[in-house]
Amino acid sequence: MDNMSEIVERLRMAFRSGITIPEEFRCLQLSKLRSMIKENEEDILNALHADLRKPKFEAILSEIDLVTNELHYAINNLHSWMQPEYVTKNLATKMDDCFVRREPLGVVLIIGTWNYPLQLLILPMVGAIAAGNCVVIKPSEVSATADRLIAELIPKYLSEDCYAVVSGGAEETKALLQNRFDHIFYTGSQVVARSVLQAASVHLTPVTLELGGKCPCFIYGTVTIEAVARRLVWAKFFNAGQSCVAPDYVLCSMATRDALLLALCETLKDFYGNDPQTSPDLCRIVSQRHWTRLTELLKKSNGTVVVGGETDHKDKYIAPTVVYVAEDDTLMKEEIFGPILPILTVESLEEAIDFVNHKEKPLALYIFSNETSVINTVLEKTSSGGFCSNDGIIHMTLPGLPFGGVGASGWGSYHGRWGFETFSHRRACMMRGWALEKLNGLRYPPYGDNKLSWLRWTTSPKATCLLM
Repeated sequence: MDNMSEIVERLRMAFRSGITIPEEFRCLQLSKLRSMIKENEEDILNALHADLRKPKFEAILSEIDLVTNELHYAINNLHSWMQPEYVTKNLATKMDDCFVRREPLGVVLIIGTWNYPLQLLILPMVGAIAAGNCVVIKPSEVSATADRLIAELIPKYLSEDCYAVVSGGAEETKALLQNRFDHIFYTGSQVVARSVLQAASVHLTPVTLELGGKCPCFIYGTVTIEAVARRLVWAKFFNAGQSCVAPDYVLCSMATRDALLLALCETLKDFYGNDPQTSPDLCRIVSQRHWTRLTELLKKSNGTVVVGGETDHKDKYIAPTVVYVAEDDTLMKEEIFGPILPILTVESLEEAIDFVNHKEKPLALYIFSNETSVINTVLEKTSSGGFCSNDGIIHMTLPGLPFGGVGASGWGSYHGRWGFETFSHRRACMMRGWALEKLNGLRYPPYGDNKLSWLRWTTSPKATCLLM
């Protein structure tokens, strides 16, 4: 713990020196981070394959390119993000400069997770660096190979005075959280999030939580069922379902369910062949512990397995699995976070919406339909961190959109400018001169009704309109 305190103090001294404030320094560090990804792509891919047997295709899309694109976006837009934002004035402040100034928070802590070891650690770090902070990052020990690689690479490319990596398990994380930070960014489970909040409350540290939950997928009205199946299978079984925004379960009518099953079988065969375990394009479960949790969920389910269900403990393999379930099934109790897709039948769209609204707000919500009215109804009558029609998980790849949850699925957001804002303090600034002292005199004693009347008028919206 003493070593961690020393790391935090070293970074705090660097921050107080002002080294991270200039735009040039921030851009340089972001550029070096981009070089780190580019120059070590093969090592990164090997680490991801060792930890999760991630296919190269999926690893490049979700870890390499997504992070690289975020870095490009931040570098290209940083200058405009850093500019003061001038606000509307009234007559009383006509001669003043009134603006919002974005300032770094200080030393921030970013705790990553194992399912996307690079993306979910580096993306928030991009926002923190862009905002001018010093950063401590804590990779997940579950993805051990990626953890070691990140700990090796970061000091080689970024300023060691301003950025540090702390590795270890639960005890190390607990010790790290005893230090005072200016912001904590956590990605992971709701259980651990509560511990993070308790630790942060000691120092009144603000926290961003990127959690998860059961992301519902509606299929309703007229649809092109083959296209639905292909997009649904890709979104659900990408990374073996170990994605916080993966469709967790499907809500549809009985007729749609029957048609969907045939399309799902054909799609799974097209994607992964007759024996998915031999497919090079299917990820593995990250650890034996996580594999056991998923297989136990499947065993406890009273649903009917209609596709898949095969498992291999030694290989940490679970086949892409589809299960017909009832509302009270074990698979509907918690986030699955694996390659198991429950399908629940409902009588109407209203019933489906009511079902979702009686649960915690999800991180993402999906609707497949050819009917605009259906899509708009779901959008207007539900709440979720993100929303996507006729596809899955793809919305999180656009840096212009905020990524984050609502309620139990998370607090705050990031990606693109939203990450910059998360790690910035918006300081209200009014730069006053000595003009209009007579007008300012309206607020000085001795008070009177005439002064009050004039003062109220100078600060009213009506006076503001006269300036435009």
